[in-house]
Amino acid sequence: MKKLILGILVLTMITACKKESNVTENSDQTQNDSIVTPESNEVSAAVIPFKEIELTPEQTSKILGKQDNDTLYVTNFFATWCGPCMREMPHFKEKIQETKSQPVKFTFVSLDEKDVWGTKVKAFAEENSLSKHIVLVDAMKLNPEFFHQNFKQWDGGSIPFTFMRKGDKTDETVGMMSAEMLDSKIKSFQ
Repeated sequence: MKKLILGILVLTMITACKKESNVTENSDQTQNDSIVTPESNEVSAAVIPFKEIELTPEQTSKILGKQDNDTLYVTNFFATWCGPCMREMPHFKEKIQETKSQPVKFTFVSLDEKDVWGTKVKAFAEENSLSKHIVLVDAMKLNPEFFHQNFKQWDGGSIPFTFMRKGDKTDETVGMMSAEMLDSKIKSFQ
């Protein structure tokens, strides 16, 4: 029965894609480990080849955890098949450009199925100059405990989902963000 419920939860997470936005702020999650992903926020006109960087749920938890620096970490969970995810992506690309000289790091976690990582995700990353910012997670490996340990609000039931962290301060947004909303949230961390 537990496997059935877990399977339904994961399937729901993968297929759900809502447009609404809900926000929660918290400041009590801490983790000191980190994963090294490219630090540059630079989006260039040249096509940067996409390199498949697959993270385990444990590695993903580490990049979401508290870091001992003044950097704002913006982590967006998306999929190439998700309409709202694709509609908000230009806002993130603008912010990457605007904040390239600031301590802001963007990471996009693709929840696409593994069989399209080398095709659809690769094409999306290269066409949008986001190759340096995208990591891959096998959504089938994410269980309810992963969501419970890392987030106050998100249960994996829908995407896009954006998690921001700077030190102890965090912000969660379930659903698509407008350019104004993204700008406001980033400014709230300064």
